[in-house]
Amino acid sequence: MSRALIIGAGGVAGVVAHKCCENFEVFSDIMIASRTKEKCDSLKERCEAYKKKVGSGTNIETAKVDADSVDELIKLINLYKPQIVINVALPYQDLTIMDACLETKVDYLDTANYEPPDTAKFEYKWQWAYREKFEKAGITAILGSGFDPGVTGVFCAYAQKHIFDEINYIDILDCNGGDHGYPFATNFNPEINIREVSANGSYWQDGKWIETKPMEIKREYNFDEVGVKDMYLLHHEELESLGLNIKGIKRIRFFMTFGESYLTHLKCLENVGMTSIEPIIYEGREIIPLQFLKAVLPDPASLGPRTVGKTNIGCIFTGKKDGEEKTYYLYNVCDHQECYKEVGSQAVSYTTGVPAMIGAAMVLSGKWKKPGVYNVEEMDPDPFMEDLNKFGLPWKEDYAPILVD
Repeated sequence: MSRALIIGAGGVAGVVAHKCCENFEVFSDIMIASRTKEKCDSLKERCEAYKKKVGSGTNIETAKVDADSVDELIKLINLYKPQIVINVALPYQDLTIMDACLETKVDYLDTANYEPPDTAKFEYKWQWAYREKFEKAGITAILGSGFDPGVTGVFCAYAQKHIFDEINYIDILDCNGGDHGYPFATNFNPEINIREVSANGSYWQDGKWIETKPMEIKREYNFDEVGVKDMYLLHHEELESLGLNIKGIKRIRFFMTFGESYLTHLKCLENVGMTSIEPIIYEGREIIPLQFLKAVLPDPASLGPRTVGKTNIGCIFTGKKDGEEKTYYLYNVCDHQECYKEVGSQAVSYTTGVPAMIGAAMVLSGKWKKPGVYNVEEMDPDPFMEDLNKFGLPWKEDYAPILVD
């Protein structure tokens, strides 16, 4: 029985909290903390109703904390004394939360790599720099335990352990076939989503990065239970760690689907400067256009009731087994409305929050407990894969998939 501190109170945090309550044999106590305590209290109220449904005895507390302040985080951690901090706040806050965990010697887990707030850089170097510090402190940091990154890395580790002798090519395909009915909205934090999509694309090939223009490479794919969708090559952080940790790798690419309405609105917003992260002066005060845009767009946590359709996210592998080339597709299909009925969220939050809970449970149970800083593919995939089936993200296999050209 363990105690976890959840930093954040958005859509993903909501799923994490509900799923911690479901996994009450591991999580005896949780605290939900964010800058807005009212959001934490509202989430606690929803979780209390869910606890009755699943027969959970998990105790829930809430608190106010500024995740940009190391001192506030340290004070809260020392007061609550959790065994692990689950960071589902903004990626800008990863380092302050890691610093607080180091000071208090508490394990750490997040779902996305650190991003400097003033530049669109998606690299692990800032967090990998903590490896020796965490190892010396005797505590564990698990980086990127969402779906992508997260489950996709576990899928890679599973394929490497059980299916292939060596993996040469990986294509990560992220398809959201959901429809929320808005002309333009994002299914996760608008600021992070738009920064990610607006940045140059890139892929890992033969030990180096090949850079592309934003949305330059487009492919079409027929996704199981979703149908044919346009997808675009993006840079994504797990490419960096997988390029180092998967043996025999020659190329890794990441594709995400987008509809025409989303792309048209995004282009218009870019053309008028609304996606900029450079500060401007408006009515005598400094604002960042992208942060203002985030404030006027629908909150992703509010999309659950109105989003229909399914997501399909997974990895297509090409490699060798016993000297022969083979292909293998490992993926998950998730229904937006089924997620909403269960925990009140849409599938994008669900597919991120469930793996965050599972990753934390892996650390707390000792299965992934190892001093240092690690990406998920460096850990044993088998118990994580078992829990995906148990906690709502069952995986599917295809041994003769259509490959992406």
